[in-house]
Amino acid sequence: MKRIAILTGGDSVEYDISIQSAKTVKENLDNKIFDGIIIHLKNNVFKAHYKDKIYNINYNDFSFIYNNEKIVFDIIFIVIHGAPAENGKIQKYFDKLAIPYTSCDSKTSNLTFNKYKCNKKLKELGFDIPNAYLYSKHKKNNIEKIINKIKIPCFVKPNESGSSYGISKIKSVNDLTNGINNALKYSLDVVIEEEISGIEVTCGVFFNTKTKKIHKLPITEIRTKEEFFNYKAKYEGKSQEITPAKIHPILAKKIYGITKKIYENLSLKGLCRIDYIISNNTPYVIEINTIPGLSDKSIIPQQIKVADLSLKEVFTMCLLQEKN
Repeated sequence: MKRIAILTGGDSVEYDISIQSAKTVKENLDNKIFDGIIIHLKNNVFKAHYKDKIYNINYNDFSFIYNNEKIVFDIIFIVIHGAPAENGKIQKYFDKLAIPYTSCDSKTSNLTFNKYKCNKKLKELGFDIPNAYLYSKHKKNNIEKIINKIKIPCFVKPNESGSSYGISKIKSVNDLTNGINNALKYSLDVVIEEEISGIEVTCGVFFNTKTKKIHKLPITEIRTKEEFFNYKAKYEGKSQEITPAKIHPILAKKIYGITKKIYENLSLKGLCRIDYIISNNTPYVIEINTIPGLSDKSIIPQQIKVADLSLKEVFTMCLLQEKN
């Protein structure tokens, strides 16, 4: 039986979602194959939750002692959303210890977590993305130049954050400064991005170890009561998530093709989710989520269910995927 560390917590505003995701993984592991143990990370301290007690993890080899036995792990199932996992920092630690993990490697994670750099890379690869401007608090920024390039309405986003924290829709010049200041609470840099009006959809994807092929999950269409798919829409029932999306099959095929290419071109690994806005039949890539939420309100579990798969078998495939 393989021993799995379900790594949760972290230092970002997505902490609570990470805890919920870990619960989902724990409850849906195949206990005939895996022994899952929740490992909590906060402020660079690991704690193992095992047999209703908490044990300190030895940072030198990622182990703990239980009844005079040294407990080590075969693989890490990472469900930390935001830092230090989606930005790639924790992966370097596990690479040094030669412990495999379910998510993308450090280089890929670092790229995809940086919205501006990732979109720039996607554009170089030929994918359609919104025009954007990178605002840094450490540089001199010209608001007039920003407005001339991006136009209003637009969106202001923290460059490195998730779950729509700190995102604002800007409708006037007066709103722009407030939006930037709000986003700076969550990231040192801010992306000011043109508004793409259209249908918002998202597509989950993972590597199927049975077929040895990239497996695209049913596309979800997002209809929100809010102005955009913000935190309230995601986690407080302010949106309608329709799976499969009610879009033309030709358009769905196009999105599947783009999703597969991105998974291959950026060397993604494990369960990922790619968000799009469809405008004039063109899917614009909005964001890549390398460790998407797995709570009961998250989109990936919905897509897995509609695909007539179980969380157990998908999690098993993620854990059996070839070591990065």
